[in-house]
Parts: sequence; C-alpha cells; structure tokens
Amino acid sequence: MEQQAIQITSALLGSLVGIILALTGAGGAIIAVPLLIFGLHLAVAEAAPIALLAVSLSAAIGAMLALKLGKVRYRAAGLIAVSGVLTAPIGIWAAHKLPNAPLTLLFAIVLAYVAVHMLRQSKAAAAKAEELRPAAVPCQLDTVIGRLIWTEPCARALAISGAVAGSLSGLLGVGGGFVVVPALRKATNLQMQSILATSLAVIALISATGVASAVLIGGMDWSIGLPFSAGAIAGMVAGGMFAKRFAGPKLQQSFAVLALCVALGMVVKVILTAGIV
Repeated sequence: MEQQAIQITSALLGSLVGIILALTGAGGAIIAVPLLIFGLHLAVAEAAPIALLAVSLSAAIGAMLALKLGKVRYRAAGLIAVSGVLTAPIGIWAAHKLPNAPLTLLFAIVLAYVAVHMLRQSKAAAAKAEELRPAAVPCQLDTVIGRLIWTEPCARALAISGAVAGSLSGLLGVGGGFVVVPALRKATNLQMQSILATSLAVIALISATGVASAVLIGGMDWSIGLPFSAGAIAGMVAGGMFAKRFAGPKLQQSFAVLALCVALGMVVKVILTAGIV
C-alpha cells in the first residue's frame, strides 16, 4: 500500500512538472528534481535520473512536433547533442560519487541562476531583446538555402554549449535548455521559435543518454520514474491546452519567484540536515 501511495504521489508531482513545462517553456523542467527531493525525500543522485527520464520523453514529443513544422535545425542539434552525449555519463558518474549536500547546494545555485535569468528575460520586451542581439555571430543563417553556414568558430561555439549542457544534465538531472537556448541566441541569428525547437531536440537526446547511463549503473528507480514520467507527459498535454491563455511575462515572473524560493528552501534543507544551526 505504501508503494502505491509513492507511485500516486510520483505521478502527481510529474503532472505538475508537465504543466509548468507547458506554461513556461523548457526551463520549467528544472523544477522536477526539487519536487522529487521535497515530495519523495530523494537525494539529488536518486532524483536526477528520474527527472531526466521525464524531461527526455517530454522534450522528444515537443521536438517531433516542431520537426514536422520544419523548425528544428537538426544539424546544429546533432552537433550540440553529440558533445553533450560525451559529457553526460561523466556527470552521472560524478553525481554518484559526490556527497548529497554539495550536490544539493550546486543545484540550488543553478536553479537560482535560471530563475534570475527568466526574471530578467520576462521583463524585457521581445522587440528590445531582438535589438540587443549582435549583428555578427559565428553561425550565420543563409536565407537563400535556409541553412546555417558552418565555420570553425560556429562548430566550436555549439560544441562547447553541448558539453556544458551534457555535464550538467548528468550531474543534476536538468535538461540543459537554460544553457542551450542562450548559447544558440548568442552564436546564431536564428529566430526564437527555431532556437526553442532545436533546443528541445538537444534536450531529448542528451537527457536520453543520461537515462541510459543511469540505467547501466543501476541508478534508475523505475517504480518512481515511470509514473513520474507518465504524469509529466499528461500534465504537458493538459497544460498545452491552456498555454496561450495563461502564458506571458507575469507567469514567467511568478515561476521565477517560485524557483528562487525553492532554491532557498534547498539551501535551508542542507543547513538543517547538516546541523549547522
């Protein structure tokens, strides 16, 4: 009976992640690990593979839909993902070697960074944001053939972003969208819709690698992972029906404030557990 209650709780937490993901975008997936930590009292190393499973499945669905619309730059996504695939297993390995307290503090720092970035982004008008983009970027889009012009600086910029996203994905169980999206904005002159779609493809591939690595080392709890992922997908589909009605700067700001509070809560949890106060 206790196991059934855990699975129901897992599914409910997953559905909340899916709803947040649908309403706020890829960055909302970072809330999955804190929910598992507080809701089911898991360590970061235990929660990370479960979060990656939910993120990879959700991102894959979004990427496939975007691919049908021709918005995914699959060559760029492939290069970034290959770099991330190489570093994700290293992150998974490190997560199982490091103590839980430092990992939790690191996650809180990353979560706070994402929250502050989202808060700033939500306050900036879309037109103003486009004006701030540099005119010369490493990866230029050829408007005639509709493809990126590949150069050494372009490949290097995308590969580095993939390596960073992959290592954080494996270490903390995050999708890496908060790394990939800004990197694509800085390195390319793609439209935002194409950047988000390409980011989803990268997240799906890198997260899937993290899941596979966790499975190989026995770090996946399927009894929690499967209902959590099912709930996330259901929540994303349900949330998508209302996304246009509720999405906007105010919602992003509210999520950013929530994320900051969760980050603070994680720090307090570490302090109390360690008996510092």
